[in-house]
Amino acid sequence: MAAASKFQVRVHRSFVDVGYRLLDIVAILCSTLFATRYTDDKHLENLAVVGATTLLVHLVAVELSGLYRSWRGARISWELWCVLINWMYTAPTVLGIGLLTKFNGQFSYETKVVWLLVTPLVMGGGRVVLRFVLKGLRKRGLNTRRFAICGANQLGQQLAQNIQASPELGLAMQGFFDDRPDDRLSDVDPEVRATAGTLDQLVALAKRGAVDIVFITFPMRAEQRIRDYLDKLADTTASVYIVPDFFVFQMLHARWTQINGLPVVSVFETPISGIDGILKRGFDLVVATVLLLVLALPMAVIAILVKRSSPGPIFFKQRRYGLVGDEIGVWKFRSMRSCDDGAAVKQASQEDPRVTPIGRVLRKTSLDELPQLFNVLAGTMSLVGPRPHATAHNEQYRTLIDGYMLRHKVKPGITGLAQVNGWRGETETLEKMEKRIEYDHRYIREWTLWMDVKILCHTVWVVWQQENAY
Repeated sequence: MAAASKFQVRVHRSFVDVGYRLLDIVAILCSTLFATRYTDDKHLENLAVVGATTLLVHLVAVELSGLYRSWRGARISWELWCVLINWMYTAPTVLGIGLLTKFNGQFSYETKVVWLLVTPLVMGGGRVVLRFVLKGLRKRGLNTRRFAICGANQLGQQLAQNIQASPELGLAMQGFFDDRPDDRLSDVDPEVRATAGTLDQLVALAKRGAVDIVFITFPMRAEQRIRDYLDKLADTTASVYIVPDFFVFQMLHARWTQINGLPVVSVFETPISGIDGILKRGFDLVVATVLLLVLALPMAVIAILVKRSSPGPIFFKQRRYGLVGDEIGVWKFRSMRSCDDGAAVKQASQEDPRVTPIGRVLRKTSLDELPQLFNVLAGTMSLVGPRPHATAHNEQYRTLIDGYMLRHKVKPGITGLAQVNGWRGETETLEKMEKRIEYDHRYIREWTLWMDVKILCHTVWVVWQQENAY
């Protein structure tokens, strides 16, 4: 009974939790007032009904979206995305209720549009401000939670360094805990070995409420050890997280999912699916259409110059790999006297005799790539993505570079992250191609629509500089 008396249940319903809810309440009511007051002030008496209905539906929707989970340590973009998803549940439901009750008819179309657009913007803006405030408070030691790491190993050390490098997370370390003998900790810093406690010590701390979060960083192969730790930690109220040592694999946009309740994690996956895929495709179509309209006359002039410069066709179509490795035909203005598209394709080099005079200008300015806008409209390419290589080069490098074919998890692009970071042009050495693939993988892991916009803008500057193009 004496031991039981030390047991404490710690509930983390802090002011942050309350703050999030108050922010949403204020955002919904203020947005409703704004939409009604500045577009249709004749129906201000209905503000309470609309606001109350929206709040009630919102409280139900958060159970589906998980909006009020702990966002400590998560990216702000994930939280804002969850706000949008929650609003996509809430808004149609509120409008549907209004349609059934014929309450919608009392409001103008303008009022509804303003309400639909302003509410998620205000909710998201409130969260950005709250994040900024919390970041300052946590750096000063307020609103912190205490954590411990089970596993005095390289992964545990890396986790500790990551957390300590981000004081805005508000996590205070209590130490490493590992029951293994010293001879099993040879790959760990001596300072870590000297401060490592035992599992029983950790359990005692957690029962006293001195540890809020426990991270288990043992390797996946140590299943029994993980089970032993979980069994003992189950007698505490500490939040327990398993940090899998997936860094031993070459992760490519990993994400969690489940199959009939069984959680699984992807190792190689594309980031561009669902709504993200729709947004990227829409962006490609709009921008490519505008560019073709603007560049129609210059492209016609280029076509005439290519035709008159040397015998041969205006366009050159080369077989390359596209999404998931499917073969596609990529269009370019012909810039060489020969059109290589066989089992062996020689890359263009500086002062290459195959390049025509007009072709040299086109390649230097990347104007020879403009016909690929038609590939974008057809859906075989994107404006931004890993540059497609000739089929012969794919077959060559896939055997020399680990993970080479993973670049085909997204559509190839007219420009890409590698090209705007100096890896444009000839890759005459294996090291140069490896560096290009490294940037292609980084693009897939970190893709956002905003990244595409920045790469396109940066491409203009790179082309103007005319580096590594011949």
